Amino acid sequence: MTVTAIKPETPEPKAKPAKELSGAEIVIQALIDQGVDTIFGYPGGAVLPIYDALFQQKKIKHILVRHEQGALHAAEGYARSTGKVGCALVTSGPGATNAVTGLTDALMDSIPVVCITGQVPTFLIGTDAFQEADTTGITRACTKHNFLVKDINDLSNVMHEAFHVARSGRPGPVVIDIPKDIQFAPGPYYTPKNSKMSHRYDPQTEPDMDLIEQAVEMIASAKRPVFYTGGGVINSGPAASKALREFVRITGFPITSTLMGLGAYPASDKQWLGMLGMHGTFEANWAMHDCDVMINIGARFDDRVTGRTDKFSPDSLKIHVDIDPSSINKNIHVHLGIVADCAKALEAMIKVWKKKGYKADRKALDDWWKQIGQWRDVNCLAYKNDKKIIKPQYALQRLRHFLEQDKREQFITTEVGQHQMWAAQFLPFDEPNRWMTSGGLGTMGYGLPAAIGAQIAHPKGLCIDVAGEASILMNIQEMSTAVQYRLPVKIFILNNQWMGMVRQWQELLHGERYSESYTDSLPDFVKLAEAYGGIGLRAETPDELDDVIQKMMKTDKVTIVDVRVDQRENCFPMIPSGKAHNEMILSPDAEKFDKTLV
Repeated sequence: MTVTAIKPETPEPKAKPAKELSGAEIVIQALIDQGVDTIFGYPGGAVLPIYDALFQQKKIKHILVRHEQGALHAAEGYARSTGKVGCALVTSGPGATNAVTGLTDALMDSIPVVCITGQVPTFLIGTDAFQEADTTGITRACTKHNFLVKDINDLSNVMHEAFHVARSGRPGPVVIDIPKDIQFAPGPYYTPKNSKMSHRYDPQTEPDMDLIEQAVEMIASAKRPVFYTGGGVINSGPAASKALREFVRITGFPITSTLMGLGAYPASDKQWLGMLGMHGTFEANWAMHDCDVMINIGARFDDRVTGRTDKFSPDSLKIHVDIDPSSINKNIHVHLGIVADCAKALEAMIKVWKKKGYKADRKALDDWWKQIGQWRDVNCLAYKNDKKIIKPQYALQRLRHFLEQDKREQFITTEVGQHQMWAAQFLPFDEPNRWMTSGGLGTMGYGLPAAIGAQIAHPKGLCIDVAGEASILMNIQEMSTAVQYRLPVKIFILNNQWMGMVRQWQELLHGERYSESYTDSLPDFVKLAEAYGGIGLRAETPDELDDVIQKMMKTDKVTIVDVRVDQRENCFPMIPSGKAHNEMILSPDAEKFDKTLV
């Protein structure tokens, strides 16, 4: 009998650590190897070893914010304007709990952020030690993933995995909670290449080609189509925006976008209908309501867009492309769901469209554009200008005028409220990653630290925070950060002395009972800017506005512009809560729409 020797399997070689480092040094080396050049943070006892390691290196720049919420929003602004992962470093207890709003904001808007939090030593966890908080428990619901590192041997792998999770699939925030004794302990450091991730996250990015072919066939047969796009296109990177533009142009279809998707398709293009949703344009919302095929690329059917769900686009076939499987059929039932990266799905659709020689139904499309033209004629963003009082819309139109003359890269952030919606309506964007706002969470205080993050990432860029006088006070302390790092961020306040959106809802829906919405005892914003070491400017009449904006554009320090605007102006169009897209409230200055033309 012949015996065949069985060759033993060759065991996988164990990854050799590059070197042994302290936990704090492992954190810094991992950040460097992940390409991090900037981290926003605020020191405290539980992260002092990491701050000591930061002090002893020169590859990562640390930006000292004045509040941990500011650190997270600045990291968001950095990430949103670059497409890279933003990073923050905060201490235990109140440092971590102060970061929760920024983490939730990043989760809602799918922004890739890695936040490192300090924690009390492992032997004190659970004892209610000084500045102890259950950070992983608290942040479980507001992060994409979180880690509590209790073994120094896991630290470098966790660091690399956190970045992978934050940037892959649907981006989002990841927390790494590191006890103080782990920061001191010696341990092995593995490079990203040699790292073995414990929970390999591998989201689906390639589309199912059978579904792509079905989608393209549906698109080609459409009579009244519309592209509905969202922030997922921007998160997918430049290739997605490029493919979107190509597909929209070869089909000849109209396109609209959510608040978060502005800039993925150029607003200057004739096929652009403007933003849709609660304060979207008349033509965009009516096109969504009356379309027969809706092509959703990278949007999540959130309530600010859909309005009343049982009346949302009732007669359309809906195609939904999203990298997050949980978003498909979550809020709105769709006829065809495709789980994939936006860029790859769009590129595949273009390839099938060209290969099969599809062409849009030209006569039907011409009729559709004629109908859209009638909706555009309503001129839904019209307002009555005034020679004595600055209208907020006029202030933004004048800002737009001077932005068009400026050749720098431009980045616009906003706070949250009426000014945010007016900025989305009156400041058009032709490129992605130029518009940063808090969409899902609606966080007052977002804009200034986000502008600081964008300015750090783009030192020669023009970064403007369009603000309200109530929102800007939420994180006004970050003026000090801008002064310390000589950041010429501009804060363009539309000051109506009200919590404007709250007042508008109280006027329209609560019988004009203005409960606590008047912002009394406001600071003198010009003096406040000067007190911080910045520049303060003010415009009180339309005649003063141009000169003030021109001065603002030329300043080399953080600048607050206090624009005193009409206190009674409301933001229209508006879909009231619980209403459908064809039940919009229009400005009294818009043209009356004859519904018999539909």
